[in-house]
Amino acid sequence: MSKKNIAILGSTGSIGTQALDVIRANPDYFSVEALTAGNNADLLIQQAIEFKPNVAVIGNEKLYDQVFSELDAHGIKVYAGESAITSVMEMDTIDLVLTALVGYCGLRPTIKAIETGKAIALANKETLVVAGELVTGLAEKKGVNILPVDSEHSAIFQCLVGEFHNPIEKIILTASGGPFRGKSKEDLANVTKAQALKHPNWDMGAKITIDSASLMNKGLEVIEAKWLFGLTNNQIEVVVHPQSIIHSMVQFEDGSIKAQMGLPDMKLPIQFAMTYPQRFKTDFSRFDFTKYPALTFEQPDSKTFRNLALAYDALAKAGNMPCVLNAANEVAVAEFLKDRIGFLEMSDLVEQCLAKIDFIKIPAYEDYVETDKETRIKALEFIK
Repeated sequence: MSKKNIAILGSTGSIGTQALDVIRANPDYFSVEALTAGNNADLLIQQAIEFKPNVAVIGNEKLYDQVFSELDAHGIKVYAGESAITSVMEMDTIDLVLTALVGYCGLRPTIKAIETGKAIALANKETLVVAGELVTGLAEKKGVNILPVDSEHSAIFQCLVGEFHNPIEKIILTASGGPFRGKSKEDLANVTKAQALKHPNWDMGAKITIDSASLMNKGLEVIEAKWLFGLTNNQIEVVVHPQSIIHSMVQFEDGSIKAQMGLPDMKLPIQFAMTYPQRFKTDFSRFDFTKYPALTFEQPDSKTFRNLALAYDALAKAGNMPCVLNAANEVAVAEFLKDRIGFLEMSDLVEQCLAKIDFIKIPAYEDYVETDKETRIKALEFIK
């Protein structure tokens, strides 16, 4: 495989740091061309000094002087601001863009990267949740590959390698159930953010960990899967699998089911997206069947964890409703982490926004921008 120049959007987060672990272990195959971060200037500086990218971007413009003063002597160009993150995507020296930003902010730079013909390794599921039809249509027009990084979507993709000519009957996304699996609404009424942040299997950032606890993460993954794999809504099933060993499955028209398995470690799907279609040898921990005598499965409780049902509702209505769902949820999670609303109130807030924001059947990019803005304003008004 020829050496790839990688741009990592969100290099200081959980996915970004693990991607750099993969690059560190494979210096003959990858180099870092650009790194971006939101507010973690200290870690961005540390990463840039080690990996020597051409460009480093700090989203918080107030931190520009700090980053510049540390990196200028190393010959690294430094920029600041969200618009700079998008502009960097125009660099013709970038071969692959890993979008590891969290939330809606990943949409614009991902679109710019696709517009300029860059291959995308997508860890920012919100890009396809918010504007899946627009983004996948643009990728098809530009001949750009979108390679999934989420463990579930990577599993589906791996199961489909060599099977693209065979029709899918359905896909089965697995969910761990999070820290509150089996709990009732009464149990959840007074849970704390500290409890919600204790995921039983995965080590992730705060936002995605809360989404996992509320099952919103699985709802967002359902919407992402529709656009990644060209599925109808009723071809996407969710099953709770507490051990997180089977990362997802594909059922074909003959009834055969393929599953991708392994220990819960995000470095594997990150590396597969970066090396596809090849697989590189790793020293990652190996799964031992004898240590897992039982793999279990159960139906998700979408009455208690209403976010999954709300996501399916938004997907069914389509248009700008998934954008509303995402924006309302981002506000809800942020407010929950600030102890301003309760765990169950997050779903209430999302439902209120879905009911009150005007529906747009065929949104343009500007409609998504306005919908996101309007939803965030309305959500904060509901909280007050």
